[in-house]
Amino acid sequence: MNIPKMRRAEDHDLPVLQKIRVAAFTPVFASFRKMLGDSLYELVQAREDEAQSELLASFLASESPWELFIAEVAGEVAGFVAFRLNQETRVGEIGLNAVHPDYAGRGIGTAMYEFALSRMKAGGMRAATVATGGDESHAPARRAYRKAGFTKQIPSVWMYREL
Repeated sequence: MNIPKMRRAEDHDLPVLQKIRVAAFTPVFASFRKMLGDSLYELVQAREDEAQSELLASFLASESPWELFIAEVAGEVAGFVAFRLNQETRVGEIGLNAVHPDYAGRGIGTAMYEFALSRMKAGGMRAATVATGGDESHAPARRAYRKAGFTKQIPSVWMYREL
């Protein structure tokens, strides 16, 4: 396992983070399209998937409640993780995150989540949450979350139909 160096993301990192996001999520979006079909995908999911780019960029804004960190391996950006600490509820949340497919299976995701969890604990959080898909394209994320200790879950199903 390559233990990544974690550092706070900066504005100049955004282009490489977007490349990682696209590489990691292209199979997910293709899975969504396959499950829904082209017509329904365009109606209910495409805009949300396209908005992910803006979401990632928003984490770098000074007023964002999210912290965005980069995982580097041998000086190369291998992934990123966004998380936030809710001081009112004492619940930390892992948000958008990705590991470049070239680094998949090397423990980078697990290391990122352990880093985020340690920051949450140091920040006084009492619990942590993360959301992910139940489809096959999200199986690697679910494995990494379980490896990081996320063992409790509430199953959820999104259902769709055209009108």
